[in-house]
Amino acid sequence: MAAPRIDMDHLNQWLGRSETLREQIAPFPANALAATLDRDDAPYADGTALPPLWHWLHFLPVHKLSECGRDGHAAKGGFLPPVPLPRRMWAGSRFRFLADMPIGAVAEKRSTIGKITHKAGRSGDLVFVTVNHDYFVGGTQTIAEEHDIVYREDPHPGAPAPQPQPAPEGDDFSRAITPDPVLLFRYSALTFNGHRIHYDTPYATGVEGYAGLVVHGPLIATLLMDTLRRHTDARVTGFAFRALATITDNMTFSTHLARQPDGRVRLWARRQDGALAMDATAELEG
Repeated sequence: MAAPRIDMDHLNQWLGRSETLREQIAPFPANALAATLDRDDAPYADGTALPPLWHWLHFLPVHKLSECGRDGHAAKGGFLPPVPLPRRMWAGSRFRFLADMPIGAVAEKRSTIGKITHKAGRSGDLVFVTVNHDYFVGGTQTIAEEHDIVYREDPHPGAPAPQPQPAPEGDDFSRAITPDPVLLFRYSALTFNGHRIHYDTPYATGVEGYAGLVVHGPLIATLLMDTLRRHTDARVTGFAFRALATITDNMTFSTHLARQPDGRVRLWARRQDGALAMDATAELEG
């Protein structure tokens, strides 16, 4: 099957497109995620600040079941550009945490298509879309986020799997994680994520060519942040991560952190085969 033509002139018409969502931050999602992560936190209630990255439980896109594409996401061409490539993944994000987002507050999320880039990779065409998300409470910006989405072709039969880079050796703190379908289901439910690679094994393996159910990129990032929070109470002011290799539900992995000489903290997820699955950096206050 011929690869689809990437019409960048057409896709670039989505540059600058924006949407705004408003929501009162309810306590249930935070309490449900705390239980999913096996945390012993005090109950989250009005006035409690959301931990870093837990804002992903809010401002969720809602679309009719009849509007789903083949992969369970909303069909493209609305807010996001209609990239003619079938596979979609969360490639990475960069954050500045500027102020607290308290439960009970009415918050606003303003999203803008910031950049669209076409690249030719070893596995075929890649299109990267960067979306800027800015969050506000009472007119004060709480979070600035840049979100990178990558679209790519279906796997070619018989094509060799890319060779992942090895994870670093040595750390100051680590945790072992055993993903399973229940963890993936809970996170999909909490984020209203219909992407079939996270719960539909025949689709994930037979159509998109993965070794099993795919562990969500933002879930891995949340687990890295959770590892940091179990190690220090310092306020996180910045965070950035890149997804580098897929983790599936039939493999174990571990999260690691190492303090850097410049005061930042490096975090990473290491697959059981030694591959670096996600690389991240956190900046702490003080």
